[in-house]
Amino acid sequence: MEKTEEKKCRHLAIIMDGNGRWAKAQGKPRTAGHLAGSDNVRTIAIAADELGVKYLTLYAFSTENWKRSENEVNYLMKLPGVLFGKYIDEFVERGFHLSMIGEVDALPKETQKVLNNAVERTKNNTGLNLNIAINYGGQREIVLAAEKYAKDVLDGRIGLDITNEQFEQYLMTKGMPNVDLLIRTSGEMRISNYLLWQIAYAEMEFVPESWPEFTPEVLDRCLAEFEGRDRRFGGVKNE
Repeated sequence: MEKTEEKKCRHLAIIMDGNGRWAKAQGKPRTAGHLAGSDNVRTIAIAADELGVKYLTLYAFSTENWKRSENEVNYLMKLPGVLFGKYIDEFVERGFHLSMIGEVDALPKETQKVLNNAVERTKNNTGLNLNIAINYGGQREIVLAAEKYAKDVLDGRIGLDITNEQFEQYLMTKGMPNVDLLIRTSGEMRISNYLLWQIAYAEMEFVPESWPEFTPEVLDRCLAEFEGRDRRFGGVKNE
């Protein structure tokens, strides 16, 4: 039986949590967990594409992650080069369309170069939209959007009375549908300043598996759970 539109997960967002704890449990340094997590981006992107997801947005580095140790931050800034160094050719081949959300201009120059190259190489692709949230914070995104909107009002390009849909044009996710399902790995039950506007009516799942342990089978389980839910979007359905 064909799924109704509300049963389809068009936009899946994942908070990739637990890399460090996974590594520690195996007697490895935190960097080993981050490396394993980076490799899992490819695995889950392919699985999501095969399961019919159209937009996959992954939380790679938050605006709050700068508080971590300098060594860990420096390693995290090198991971995009590792990920795309291994897999960008395959992503291009598979038709993935890469985009970045976050304040990329504040990242190290070499990291920016890697990210911009990935975006450029996949800009004409029409397959899975793979969005990497890096140096991203949901509150910051809304503040920046409000600043852009205020400037347009002051410049006379738009009036004060706008709709939610019009305001969404100022967000970093402009042109994308809002999130249908948010998954957080590693058992934590919070959203950590992630896509605050876009998850207004998203379903949420908090799974015990850490990100390196998050397999295509776990993803399939999550999507099956999502499809079984009754999404009312604030209304009441006839019983």
